[in-house]
Amino acid sequence: QVQLVESGGGLVQPGGSLRVSCAASGSIFRVNTMGWYRQAPGKQRELVANITSGGSADYADSVKGRFTISRDNAENTVYLQMNSLKPEDTAVYYCNADLSFWQKIEGQNMMSLKDGNYWGQGTQVTVSS
Repeated sequence: QVQLVESGGGLVQPGGSLRVSCAASGSIFRVNTMGWYRQAPGKQRELVANITSGGSADYADSVKGRFTISRDNAENTVYLQMNSLKPEDTAVYYCNADLSFWQKIEGQNMMSLKDGNYWGQGTQVTVSS
């Protein structure tokens, strides 16, 4: 019932910029914290940045000053603007969201409110000359 769909990855030269987007859709009641994680080959998935519904953001030390996370609450969409990209930023970038959503109660003509944490399918970002 809930989907996170990412877009905007690709190949960029060192020093370049890229913006990735992630839109949440489905029977959503409220989206709380949204974030971006990344996973490079042979490495664990790590937090890049996250942002609360009120707009408070946190960043990994490795991207501070270069990446900016933002969101459009009306569209349930989170963005990651990546500037001054480095080869070590190469990874699959995953969107994550904590949210509340409506789920039909089986056998009844009623909906219940559920909480869940969801991941997008990932988008590849490659920084290379």
